Amino acid sequence: MTTYRSLALGVLLSTVLLGESAGFVPHSGPSSTSLKRDGATQMNAVVPPTMIIGPFIKKMRDEKEAKNQPLATEDEMKTEAPGLKIGSAVWKWPPVWPYDPELFKRKEEVVEAPANPMAGLMGGMTPALPETPTEEKEPLDALTYWGEEKADELTNLDPKAAEKLRGHYSFYIRDGMSILEFGAAEESYLPEGVKLDRHVAIGASKSLMDKNPSITEPLVVDLNNVIEERGIDSDDIRQLGSNTFDVIIMANTIDFLTSPREVFRTSWELMKPGGLMIVSFSNKDAYSSKFERAQTKMWTDFNDDQHMWVCGSFFQFSAGDGWGSLKGFDISPEGAAQADDTNPLANFMNKGKPGNMYVVQGTKTAQEESIDESNPEKSFKSKMWMLPTMEERDKSLTAPRLARAYQVAKSQEEKAAIVENVATLPRVYESLIKMDQFAFTFNMQAQLAADLASDADYKSNDDQILALKMGLGLRTPSKEFWQPIGEKTAAMDPEDKVNLLAYLVPRFGSGDPEQDVALESFVSGLDPTFEVIRATVPDLSEGDVQLVGTELLAAEVAKPGRSSKAEFAAFVGALSESELRAILTKRKSFKEYSVSQMEKMKNERDAKAKRIADDTTAIRAQVEKARETRTMIFNQQTGKMEEYTVKKK
Repeated sequence: MTTYRSLALGVLLSTVLLGESAGFVPHSGPSSTSLKRDGATQMNAVVPPTMIIGPFIKKMRDEKEAKNQPLATEDEMKTEAPGLKIGSAVWKWPPVWPYDPELFKRKEEVVEAPANPMAGLMGGMTPALPETPTEEKEPLDALTYWGEEKADELTNLDPKAAEKLRGHYSFYIRDGMSILEFGAAEESYLPEGVKLDRHVAIGASKSLMDKNPSITEPLVVDLNNVIEERGIDSDDIRQLGSNTFDVIIMANTIDFLTSPREVFRTSWELMKPGGLMIVSFSNKDAYSSKFERAQTKMWTDFNDDQHMWVCGSFFQFSAGDGWGSLKGFDISPEGAAQADDTNPLANFMNKGKPGNMYVVQGTKTAQEESIDESNPEKSFKSKMWMLPTMEERDKSLTAPRLARAYQVAKSQEEKAAIVENVATLPRVYESLIKMDQFAFTFNMQAQLAADLASDADYKSNDDQILALKMGLGLRTPSKEFWQPIGEKTAAMDPEDKVNLLAYLVPRFGSGDPEQDVALESFVSGLDPTFEVIRATVPDLSEGDVQLVGTELLAAEVAKPGRSSKAEFAAFVGALSESELRAILTKRKSFKEYSVSQMEKMKNERDAKAKRIADDTTAIRAQVEKARETRTMIFNQQTGKMEEYTVKKK
C-alpha cells in the first residue's frame, strides 16, 4: 500500500533529480506512479518519463506566471509604488456583507456544535438530534492580552519584508504630513529621515509604543471595542475630530480585528478628503507562534490571496464609494516564501526564506455637500456612504429613486426636505430589514424608503416609526386604523399598497388634532367610497376599485383643510363612469411613467459611464504615445524632471 511518507520522499527525490528545488511534481496519472499487483510501491517510478517532464514543468511555470500577472492598467503600474497586483477597476463585491460572524471570533471563542452520534446512520437519513443550547464563550480581553501578557513581546517583522514596507511608505509619505497609526507598537517602518507634522499612534501596549521614537502622541485604545455599524467607541479617538490626517497606516493588525468595518469607518471619518489609508499584512503564519490566540478565525482559515480580497472588502463595506483608487500590492522581497495550501511540504520548502508582505490601500473620496443638479443620483449615494443599517445593495437601489423624487420636486423647500431626510433612512431600514423573510422585494423596500424621505412631513419620529411597523405588520395593527385598512385594501397590488403606506405614515406624529381627525375620516370613508365606485363602474376589478378609492381619499381627506366628509361624499357621488376611468388610467400611468423615467435615467447613466470610459481609453493612448516620443519625464519619487530613455524591447 502506498504510504504518505513514501510518496513524500519520492516527490523530494524527483525535485532534486529535476533540479527544481523550489517545487515538486505531483501525481499526474498512471505514468507517474505504478503499483505492483501486491500493492508495493516502486519508489523509482515516482519520477515521470522524460517525455512528460518538459511539458508538465512548462505548464506549471506558465500557470505560475499567469497567476503572478498584475490585474492593473499600464498607467496604474507607472504611477503607483512597485508591486502593484490589483488595480482599482478589478475589485468585485457581493451586494451585501458576505461574512459569517463566527469568522471574526478567535478560535477559542468559537462554540463548536456538539457532534450527533447518529449522523451517518442509515446513509445519513436519520433526523438530527435536537440542538443542545450552548453558552457564549468569554471573548479575549484585548487590553489585558496586549498590554500585560504580551506587553514586551516585540513584533520582529522579517527584516527584508520590513524594508519593503518602508520603501512602499516612502512612495506616499512626505515631510509635513500628519499620520495616524492603528495597531502601533515598537516600530512604524516609516521612511528614514521623514519629518512629520504629527504622528498619532493607537495601540494596546503602552510599553511597546514608548519604544517607538517616531510617535508623538500615543493612545491606548482597544480597536475591537466598537459601536456596531458606527465606529470605534473611544473618547480619545472622538477628540481627534474628523478630516484630520493625511495618511492612516495599519501594519500587521488586520488579523486581530473582530469588527473591521467599524475600524475602517472610523478611519474614513478621521482622514482628510484625498487622504490615503495603507493596510499592510504579512503571510498568515508569520506570527502564529506568538499571537495566534488573538488572531481571528478569518485570518487563520483563509490564505494570503484571500486575505487581500477580504481586506479590500473591508474598505468597500465600510464606506462604499467613499473609498476610491482601491489597490492591492504584493511587495514581498525577492525569494520570499511561496504560499501553497495544497502542498504539505510548503513549510519545509519555505524554511529560511524571507517573509511575505502585502498592502491594500484606498483614498478617501470627498463627500458632496450639495446636490449636483446634473447628477443627483451620485450626490445622494455620496450622502449615504456612512449611513448604518443599510447594505450597499439598499443604497444603490434607493439613490436613483431619491434622485428622481428630487428632479420632480416642485420647490426648493421640497428638495431641501428630501436631502434632509436622507439621514432618516437607517431608521426606516431598521424595520425594512425585518421584511426580508417576507415577499417584500428589495426594490419595494427601496421605493418605500425613498417615498417616505420625499415627503416633507416625514420626520422619522416615534409615532411615524410605530405607524410604519403597524402598516408592515411588524407590530399588532391598531383596530381603529391599520387593521381595517389592511382588510379593506386586500385586493390592491403590493406596489400600490406600498405607495399608500408611504403616503399615510408621514401623516402621523404631527401633534395636530385636525390631522388626527383627517386620518379617522380616511378610514371611515373607505367602505362608502368603494360602494359608490362599484355602483358607477360595475365592471372594475376589486383591486382597481380599492386603488381609485384610496387615491381619492388620500388626495382629498387624509390631509386636513382640503375636503370635509360631506364635501367629499358629494364630490365622489357626482363623478361619472368616464371620469372614474380617467382617474384610474392617470393613476396607473404615473407608475408606468415612473418606471420609464427610471429606465431612462439608468440608460443615460450607463451611456455617460461608457463615454467616460472611452474618453479615458483615448487619453491613455495619447499619453502613451507622448511617452514614447518625449525625452523628459517627471519622476514622482524625486519630484524632478529627468531625461527619459525608451527601453527597447
